[in-house]
Amino acid sequence: MKNILGVEFPDHIDGIGDLKAFDGKRHTGTPFEEGLKAPQGRTNKMVESLEKAIELSGLKDGMTISFHHHFRNGDYIVNLVVDTLAKMGYKDLVLAASSLTDCHAPLIEHIKNGVIKRIETSGLRGELANEVSNGLMDIPVIFRSHGGRARAVATGELHIDVAFLGAPSCDCAGNANGFNRDGDTSYDCGSLGYAMPDAQFADKTIILTNHIVPYPNTPAAIPEVHVDYIVTIDEIGNPKGIASGATRFTTNPRELKIAQTAAKVMENSGYFEDGFSFQTGTGGASLAVTRFLEEKMVAKGIKANFALGGITGAMVKLHEKGLIKKLLDVQDFDLDAVRSVRENPFHCVVSGHHYAGPGTEGSAVDQLDMVVLSALEIDTDFNVNVLTGSDGVIRGAIGGHPDTASGAKMTIIVAPLIRGRIPTILDRVNTIVTPGSTVDVLVTEYGVAVNPARTDLIERLTAAGIELKTIKELQAMAEAIVGKPDPIEYEDKIVGLVYYRDSKVIDVIRKVKNN
Repeated sequence: MKNILGVEFPDHIDGIGDLKAFDGKRHTGTPFEEGLKAPQGRTNKMVESLEKAIELSGLKDGMTISFHHHFRNGDYIVNLVVDTLAKMGYKDLVLAASSLTDCHAPLIEHIKNGVIKRIETSGLRGELANEVSNGLMDIPVIFRSHGGRARAVATGELHIDVAFLGAPSCDCAGNANGFNRDGDTSYDCGSLGYAMPDAQFADKTIILTNHIVPYPNTPAAIPEVHVDYIVTIDEIGNPKGIASGATRFTTNPRELKIAQTAAKVMENSGYFEDGFSFQTGTGGASLAVTRFLEEKMVAKGIKANFALGGITGAMVKLHEKGLIKKLLDVQDFDLDAVRSVRENPFHCVVSGHHYAGPGTEGSAVDQLDMVVLSALEIDTDFNVNVLTGSDGVIRGAIGGHPDTASGAKMTIIVAPLIRGRIPTILDRVNTIVTPGSTVDVLVTEYGVAVNPARTDLIERLTAAGIELKTIKELQAMAEAIVGKPDPIEYEDKIVGLVYYRDSKVIDVIRKVKNN
């Protein structure tokens, strides 16, 4: 064949297949469906309404929709979109949110009326969690860690048909960010790390924004090549809801004592050297550890190469003082962190997959020296529960707990010995989220226990003068104070499946028996 310029070539080559001839047509991008505007001949993905974007996306009953949770308890997007889908008559949808919280209680009615058939998420809180625990849904909720969810999205195991992603700024082509460098910053949520895999792998991606900024909105967390439609709305969320609940900064003397002890364990672990890396999880004592590290770093004259994960104001302060060289940020836990990711060039946004996705490619959690994590319960085999309360009701989120515990060289669990007159240490946790094989140290206000498999840590900490107890000794101390708790009674119905980061079932959550 010949192309339009007269160049002659075969129409087929073995090993490559059929060839196509250059036809001289100018291609400026994939043609958009009818209804999209293209003013001045420039690509523009803005659609006049959410309903129009949904129609253009090709969403059908039974498909999977996704959301991110970077506004945490201040999110407006999930309820807005699902309300709209209900009015448009959609049914039997799978809702795959990176996490759901108290503000998403309106979903209960949409589960009852058949709009939402199934949920996949990292966590549930509030009234929605209580209803699910009591058998609201016919199909169990699938709980995945943040890394496990990112892996499932990337591999297609969790196939997203349409992603609805809120963004505080976006340009006409779809370059979206969790902050606005071109004006009003009052709606900034910081990193969009958990939205990034959804945007990349969803069949269609719809950005909902309240700020259209000049092209190009760079550097973009979500680039235009991953975006199909853009809808402008008045409000996408309340940033004041970002720093709530599990991300409080503690003044509790018990939690501060635990945090101080955890910092001492880190200091004497063998990993506290120049260029170390760390992450602290949510929860009062866990977050407080970051503050106690500063004086130890200054005294020893060392710096951390990076801190990872959900970034807090405490981490930002160390970064801005030059004690942490780089921050790898998958989500922001307070408004100081939101400000920092907008202003500091070495405060870097990473996707959920880069952060914690398990696989041969590796991820940032595999580079961690130390991680400090909270626990609702821990058992004598060091298995950890962060998902269900002492009554068996869903009350939290898996988050990156099992991801970081698996990747870090040392995993420290910080928890009070007793919580609400209930021992934290049990013979068996109600729900296993993180296996004990990946947990190294438990720090309580009554003492420190090291996993017997870590003889190296036992030797180092003992040599440093840190008195160690066995985890069963700590359990006995708790039971001597408040007694042994009665076992929770469950019905046979499974309301939740807990997937480990490789999508294998690590535990199940059953309906709590109401006496």
